Amino acid sequence: MQDDLKEEASFTLSDSDIQNIEENIEQGHEEAVETAVANLSAPDCAELLEKVSEDNRQIILEQHSSAIDPETYVELDPELCKDALEDMEAPQVAELISSLESDDALEAIENLDADFQKEVIRKLPIKSRISMEEGLNFPENSAGRLLQREFVAIPQSWTVGETIDSLRASSDDDIPEFFSDVFIVSSGSQVSGKVPLARLVRSKSQIKLETLSLEEIYSIPASMDQEEVAQIFRRENLLSAAVVNSEEKMIGVITIDDIVDVIDEEAQEDILKLAGVKDPSIYRDVIATSRSRFGWLLINLLTAIMASIVISLFDATIQQIVALAILMPIVASMGGNAGTQALTVAVRALATREVSDINSFRVIWKETIVGALNGVAFALIIGAVTFFWFKNTELALIIAISMIINLIVAGLFGAGIPIFLNRVGSDPAIASTVLLTTVTDVIGFLLFLGLAATFLI
Repeated sequence: MQDDLKEEASFTLSDSDIQNIEENIEQGHEEAVETAVANLSAPDCAELLEKVSEDNRQIILEQHSSAIDPETYVELDPELCKDALEDMEAPQVAELISSLESDDALEAIENLDADFQKEVIRKLPIKSRISMEEGLNFPENSAGRLLQREFVAIPQSWTVGETIDSLRASSDDDIPEFFSDVFIVSSGSQVSGKVPLARLVRSKSQIKLETLSLEEIYSIPASMDQEEVAQIFRRENLLSAAVVNSEEKMIGVITIDDIVDVIDEEAQEDILKLAGVKDPSIYRDVIATSRSRFGWLLINLLTAIMASIVISLFDATIQQIVALAILMPIVASMGGNAGTQALTVAVRALATREVSDINSFRVIWKETIVGALNGVAFALIIGAVTFFWFKNTELALIIAISMIINLIVAGLFGAGIPIFLNRVGSDPAIASTVLLTTVTDVIGFLLFLGLAATFLI
C-alpha cells in the first residue's frame, strides 16, 4: 500500500523510463524513441535530456526534434538549453521561439551568444521581434525580463457583459491561454483596477467592470529587481500584477508561476553564495567550473593560514602538552558550526526582509544569548570528557571556558557579520562565511592555547 502511494505521488520521469528510451536509441528503434519523446510533457522531456548520456541527448535533439515540446527548452538547464539552441540554425530557433509565450521566449534566448541571438531575432515575425528587443533592453533580473506581453486589459467604461463577449470573440493570439485577472485601463493605458476572473464570471452582465475592481492594485515598474517583485507577491498573496513602463503605461503582466521560479532561483543563489559557488550547473565544463571556484578557495586558504599563524605562536606550549593538539580542533569546530547556524538564520531573515535596522540588534542579541546557553551546555560536556580522558582538572576548565566564549563569539558574529555587510551595501551571502570562519578559528585557537600557555606552563 505504501509503495502504491509513493508511485502515485511521483510526478517525475522514472529511471526505468529513461533507461528504456536509451535502450531504444542504442538499438536503433527510432519509431519507439519518437513516440516516447512525443508523449512526454515539457518538464519530463527536459528531465530526460538532462539525465541521458551526452551522445543520446544529441541524438534526441537532432533526430527527434519535431517530437519535442517547444516548452521543453524553457524547462531545460540553462547551460543545456544554450547548447541545444546554438546547435540549431537561426530560422529553426526563431520558429521554436515564436510558438512560446513572450516571457518564455525571452528566457530561452537571453543566454545565447550575442551574434547568434541577433540573428535569431532578425528571423522572428515583426511583433515577436519588437517584443524580444524591448525585453532584452530591460536590466537583467528585472521585472521587465519576467513580464508576459499577452494579457487581458479592458477599458474602464466597459460592463461585465461587454468584457465576456470580447473575450469570447478574441483569437488565441490576442489573449493568454491561462489568466487569473482582468486589468482595467484608462484611455492612456494606465492601470486603474484589477478584477479577479472568478469575480467577473459570477457578476451580472450589466455591472460596470470598475465597480468590481479590487481595492488595492499593484503596478510593478519594469525596472524593479525580480527579488523585490517576489517579495510583493509573497506579502500580498498576488496571482498576477501589471508591469508598467516609465510613463506608467501597462506593458505586460507577471504571473505567480514566474514568481515561484524567481523565489526558487533566489533561494538557490543565496545558498550557493554561502558555499562560494557561482554557477551550480552540473553540465558546465570542468575547466570553467574549476576556474569559477578557485577564487573562493584561495580566500579560504589565506584565512586558514591566518589561523595556522595563531597556532604557531604557541608551538612550544603544544610540544609540552600534546593533549592541546588533540583538543584544539574541537573548540574551533564547535564555534564554526554554531556560527554557521546563526549566519544561516540571519542571511535567510535578510533575504525575506524579516530583519531591518529597527530589529537587527534584537536578532544579534538573541543569537548571542543562544550561543552563550549552548556554550555553557557544551562546556559541561567537553569539560567532563576532557577530565576523564586526560585526568587534568585545569585542562578541562580551560577548554570549558574556551567553549563558552567561542560560542558566544560565534552567535555574535554569525548574526552580526551578514547584518553589517547588508547595512554597508555588500551582499551578506557572499563574504559572510569566510569572515565568520576566520573569526571563530582565530578566536578559538587564541583563547584555548592562550589560556593553556598562561595556566598550564
